[in-house]
Amino acid sequence: MIFERAARREFAQAAAGIVVVLLAIVTSIQLIRLLKDAAGGELAPEGVLALLGFALVKFLPMLLSLTLFVAVLMSLSRMYRDSEMVVWLNSGMSLTTWIRPVLRFALPIMLTVAVLSLVLAPWANQAQSEFQAGLSARSELSSVSPGTFKEVRGGRQVYFIERLDDVAGRIGNVFVASVQEGKLGVVMSDSGAQEIREDGSRFLVLQRGRRYEVEPGSAAFRIMDFERYLVRVEDAEVQPKGPSPRRMPLLELIQESGPEMRGELLWRVSLPVAAVILALLAIPLSYVNPRAGRSANMLIAVIVYAIYSNLISICQAWVAGGKLPFAVGVLLPHLLMLLPLGLLFYRRTFGAFTWRRQRS
Repeated sequence: MIFERAARREFAQAAAGIVVVLLAIVTSIQLIRLLKDAAGGELAPEGVLALLGFALVKFLPMLLSLTLFVAVLMSLSRMYRDSEMVVWLNSGMSLTTWIRPVLRFALPIMLTVAVLSLVLAPWANQAQSEFQAGLSARSELSSVSPGTFKEVRGGRQVYFIERLDDVAGRIGNVFVASVQEGKLGVVMSDSGAQEIREDGSRFLVLQRGRRYEVEPGSAAFRIMDFERYLVRVEDAEVQPKGPSPRRMPLLELIQESGPEMRGELLWRVSLPVAAVILALLAIPLSYVNPRAGRSANMLIAVIVYAIYSNLISICQAWVAGGKLPFAVGVLLPHLLMLLPLGLLFYRRTFGAFTWRRQRS
């Protein structure tokens, strides 16, 4: 029992380090993508952190499953390299004895993965969809970034702002191009500000500028100088999105019988089951010959994880496409992984003993 407690403590320490690294990698990738969208004017800057949080909630089930797999694998591999596993096996304990401590360590993580995949990830998808819809329905100028052109109203109006003072609410060097009644108008101004009236209407107030107006196909044009010019800024309507299986709560998803709904349910249920099977697979995969290289089992583990993940994705696609029954799709990837799991345990437990007996 002392040895098992020490092993579980080592599992926890390894898992803590691995999950921090994986979260840092995923956070960096998602943050770079969101900052790129914000810099390009496709996303309001204040929405970056919220969307990053929603993305992390959606990725956490897969990250925790991978963390559990790698933590058990690395801890047991270290015991092989330091000959601790030799002491364990020579004391009369078999490799299958590790199943109990590994399952005790994996159970809380498996339950966390289940809650995330079944409940929190769909909520994050729904909240992200509503949040993005709210951002897109905000004022047209809210997503304009300094130094970039921004198209609104389906390309019928284009904004360009060179300088933006968030504290004072002032903007500088403004360019607005719009199409009205078949005429192209271009407004240029040195400065401006937003104005909100009592009825809630918004206007962009430009000062000391010039307006050019031309009718396409005609050589005639007009030039007007102004001291004060108002451009109406409208809020877009929130476009409701249709129901999506990824955003549906678990109870509603269970009640639906469509193939896409069944495919989404298969994916959610498979994640916690896969976490436990991967943890058990790490026990026989952790074998390391101290005289050989130390990275061979890690390479095999990466291949096993990729194959398992792809099997689940393929079965989900087949069920969603109506090519595979739901019950078969749920069981098939896990049964295919349980087969090498049993063979590996047999090879590590009885295969080596049979080989030694034949040598003798």
